[in-house]
Amino acid sequence: MPKTESNPIDLGTRAADFLLPDAQGVLHRLADFDAKPALLVAFISNRCPFVVLIREQLAAFAREYAGKGLQVVAINANDHEAHPEETLARIGEEAEKFGYSFPYLKDASQQTAKAYGAACTPDFFLFDAERRLAYHGQFDDARPGNGKPVTGADLRAAVDTVLEGGRPDASQVPSIGCNIKWSAGNEPAWSSSAARAA
Repeated sequence: MPKTESNPIDLGTRAADFLLPDAQGVLHRLADFDAKPALLVAFISNRCPFVVLIREQLAAFAREYAGKGLQVVAINANDHEAHPEETLARIGEEAEKFGYSFPYLKDASQQTAKAYGAACTPDFFLFDAERRLAYHGQFDDARPGNGKPVTGADLRAAVDTVLEGGRPDASQVPSIGCNIKWSAGNEPAWSSSAARAA
């Protein structure tokens, strides 16, 4: 299946602000989570096989680490006009069905995805207490069809390090998934070169 790698983003980059709704119409912004010592911004999808593979473990991971100080925020930036399974209403259904305890937001304009440099789903951005990028890599090495268990090992190790006040190893394996479904005329410069043949 076609796959897209996450973009190389400099560690230490500041988290971009956002103001995005969840399915209940509540608006969420970056500053809402200032009290948390670590923030994970995850660009995900309702349909991508790479997300479908990990979503239950991602939900469990978020519940486990919430008590340790990690705030998870998921963002769906896919074009919902071309892909109706990615609408705000469907996001709400997805969150309820799979027990997402974190805000799952809709980036209808796709401007937040562009600000973060998001390229694929899933695409994970872990920020420290100062909201500097500490980790931008894979959940783990499980992929659709490769038979490896979904453990979240890579992300777990990075979060543990950040919560302990350290810095994750700078050698990070990029996340791989489906490309973000950009609306016509809204494709960022990197989207044309990001796709990789499976």
